[in-house]
Amino acid sequence: MIGYAFCGSFCTHKKSLDSLEKLIKSGYDILPIVSDIVWNTDTRFGKAEDLKYKLESLCGHKIIHTIPAAEPLGPEISLDALIIAPCTGNTLAKIANGITDTAVCMAAKAHLRSDRPLLIALASNDAMSANLANIGTLLMRKNVYFVPMTEDDPINKPHSLVADFTKIPECLESSLKGRQIKPLFMNK
Repeated sequence: MIGYAFCGSFCTHKKSLDSLEKLIKSGYDILPIVSDIVWNTDTRFGKAEDLKYKLESLCGHKIIHTIPAAEPLGPEISLDALIIAPCTGNTLAKIANGITDTAVCMAAKAHLRSDRPLLIALASNDAMSANLANIGTLLMRKNVYFVPMTEDDPINKPHSLVADFTKIPECLESSLKGRQIKPLFMNK
């Protein structure tokens, strides 16, 4: 089973859902996980209830959305891998610094106890400023992998990076073999 977590980069949810559907069509059993902000927030990109319905319908599992429900991942609920797509800069910083105050962060902490892959598809407006050190910290961590990323708008958002969500299936396969897909930083 693969855990698949959504954080609040709402503008990337459609791309992430497309990759999730590809994984399911490839035969993966997916356990959905969402942050509190995703669980509760309607945006111009969609309603929270619609996303929850879609995730549970696609995956056939109830969504994990609380810290107590995420804590058993790893020791009691064994995942082959955990994907966070999108992973916001806020969640990235918390994982890098051992903060577990959301369901997604707790899922990552609990899962990493099992020495299995954590795959991060970053979507952050401060990836090349405030969060650059956190990217470096996690690149040095065993069993943490990144989906290759690029600047999504170098002129108007010069510190922003976004993962290539189409590469999630390939990156999952690679992470299950203990390899990071390269190049990590791509040109458009």
